[in-house]
Amino acid sequence: MNVTLDVVVLVSGTGTLLQSLIDATEAGEVNARVVAVVSDQEAAPALMRARRHGIEAIAHPYRRGTDRAGWDAQLTDIVAAFEPDLVASAGFMKLLGEAFLARFGGRTINTHPSLLPSFPGMRAAHDALAAGVKVTGATVFLVDEGVDTGRILVQAAVEVLDGDDAEVLHERIKIAERELLVRAVRDWRPGEA
Repeated sequence: MNVTLDVVVLVSGTGTLLQSLIDATEAGEVNARVVAVVSDQEAAPALMRARRHGIEAIAHPYRRGTDRAGWDAQLTDIVAAFEPDLVASAGFMKLLGEAFLARFGGRTINTHPSLLPSFPGMRAAHDALAAGVKVTGATVFLVDEGVDTGRILVQAAVEVLDGDDAEVLHERIKIAERELLVRAVRDWRPGEA
């Protein structure tokens, strides 16, 4: 199969979302390849996951109190060097800035552990439980200048069960997020934005 989509994945943590995408590309389920993984955390386990699959893995940490716009411009240059067709933010815990969106806006997607527009932000599972909802879920959306406000591409519902705490619920949501990320990349068409 001729690969038609080069993807750079942005990560901060363990990389389970990344792994789902790597597995799908290696199995030929997605006509794409992950050309690089970039993390804002030097010790992110996701970087080791990438390296085990022969994917270039780059740490670009942000130091609190330093120039955020400069960090964003450097991140933009790092990603641009791989000439990606698509950027997938997969558990990347930093907002993408003006320079990055000027270059990759319209072709950067993100996963989120809720049915947006409900429960944006960093505490989605906790907020869903606090609101007493019976259903939450996962979303993949097109990144824009807002916080979790971009155009929704795909969503999946996840039932909130009696006895769930935020951690248990979030782990169940991550299963849906992994499936949605693969689906969103598989269905991506250049110029889709």
